Amino acid sequence: MTNTDNSPRRRELLPRRCSKLARRSAAVPVWYLRVVGALNLVCGVSISLRNQVDHHNSGQYFTPFMFFAGFSSAAAAIFLGMMLRRRKNAAWITVTGLVGGYVALSVWALCYHDYSQHPFNWASTAVSLAVLVFTVLGRREFYAKGDRTNPLLASYVLGAGAAIAVLVGTTLVTAVGPDKADVNDRIMFVVLRMVTLIRTDDFPQLHVPHWVDLSINLTSLALLLLVLYALFRSPRGKELLSEEDEGRLRSLLERHGGRDSLGYFALRRDKSVIFSPSGKAAVTYREVGGVSLASGDPIGDVEAWPGAIEAWLAEAREHAWIPAVMGASEEGGTVYARHGLDALELGDEAVVEVAEFTLEGRAMRGVRQAYNRVQRAGYTTVVRRHADIPEEEMAVLLERADQWRDGQTERGFSMALGRLGDPADGQCVMVECYDGEKKLRALLSFVPWGTKGLSLDLMRRDRNSENGLMEFMVLDLIQNSSAVGVKRVSLNFAMFRSVFERGARLGAGPVLRMWRAALLFFSRWWQIESLYRANAKYRPIWEPRYLLFDKSASLPRIGLASARAEGFVTPPSLLSRRGGGPR
Repeated sequence: MTNTDNSPRRRELLPRRCSKLARRSAAVPVWYLRVVGALNLVCGVSISLRNQVDHHNSGQYFTPFMFFAGFSSAAAAIFLGMMLRRRKNAAWITVTGLVGGYVALSVWALCYHDYSQHPFNWASTAVSLAVLVFTVLGRREFYAKGDRTNPLLASYVLGAGAAIAVLVGTTLVTAVGPDKADVNDRIMFVVLRMVTLIRTDDFPQLHVPHWVDLSINLTSLALLLLVLYALFRSPRGKELLSEEDEGRLRSLLERHGGRDSLGYFALRRDKSVIFSPSGKAAVTYREVGGVSLASGDPIGDVEAWPGAIEAWLAEAREHAWIPAVMGASEEGGTVYARHGLDALELGDEAVVEVAEFTLEGRAMRGVRQAYNRVQRAGYTTVVRRHADIPEEEMAVLLERADQWRDGQTERGFSMALGRLGDPADGQCVMVECYDGEKKLRALLSFVPWGTKGLSLDLMRRDRNSENGLMEFMVLDLIQNSSAVGVKRVSLNFAMFRSVFERGARLGAGPVLRMWRAALLFFSRWWQIESLYRANAKYRPIWEPRYLLFDKSASLPRIGLASARAEGFVTPPSLLSRRGGGPR
């Protein structure tokens, strides 16, 4: 499935670069920081090694760039290496400035002090100078743009964080007394401990337990990581969907909306859009956690899809975003794969063809009985377009939908519109269910799938209503589909449907059975199996849906970004930004 870095498809994902020398040179500072970070980590664990490195740096010796034994220096080196690996221009500027300053300081020490008599110092300077040279030679490889607000945000985080850290540290040092040090000595000790890991021997008037030293160290490490995070955040995505963009997308959907059941969800207003050069196709996406997350197939003319995909990938490269697509169809996935993305089957979409659907037969006995039971209880449905619902009645439906929502977070990204009752969505279809007393008990909302199809968007029900209410409403919609001119209906997405189906068969292999058992276990918290069974009862046509990604190593970040976009994971709001939270 996964391509090697030398394959033609993989090279299409990489930006055009100047020379082989620049590519190889750019790898040197990345690997140097990784190695130095690992060494710093080892020294942080080993007291003897740490003491030796500290002795070199505090005596007449000095070590190569960033080799400053300890967890803080390890975290800084590894983080800077990661940012360079993502080709961030801000990281290149930072590393170049730091290593350049360190080389200048080393040369000054060699020329104007007695340090030149030690060969170790010449070797350290040579290593640091080599890193600087290779970093400069690889300049054009670090092309990824950063957010212009990052330096200001990093300065705010540094100022506020340092003030809080010093205040907390000073409070701890004071609380563990008694000692003879005044407040200025305590503050000075905390500051120096955060910056240089100074020992309490230099402040004999202080009596600080080891756990307080450790707390101050961890605070400084957390502050360092927060500052680096703020400094190197990926830039925001393009402006969210404007009225002009939405109008262009609606025009494309009018001509080509029948191709993909998820096409209408491209109109979510928390997405951004990028059009092909011809304007005949578009890819909608959201930037979440450094991942450019698209959903479904491109919108528009199939022949123009490559242009839109190339423009989307080019933007992702420019900002060092990881490109990924959720829920692409087999046709869309094939086109994405031609541009260097690999595919992983996520599950299947349940599609019911109205003309072929029937309640007859033993396989539909359970559904038929549930339908008849709800019908005998006096429940009825009303099926109509949103545009046909009076404003007062729509307000009541919106109020009930909010009351029945499970939790405060509105979930959905790839297969949900994220709004209800908007005047622009007049062609959406509402299915309302009333009990025998004409009280609203549940509602379903479907978005258009071309001119002859519907795709499920929202399901809400009163928890005190009759069991089987959703099945009753879906069957009523199918049986009365001619009233709204519908020939096919797309229902819920069943993740890993093939695993449940094949894993339960006679003769299933041990790996497949273990995979199915794991999914059954996690179904206790997430509706994985229940969604499959809820869809399977209609005997639908299963249409596979795929996840597209650039490389396997990116899957954890893509998974986290998808969970955030779908509303299953809510990030802290400290550094969050509109349209996807913190990068």
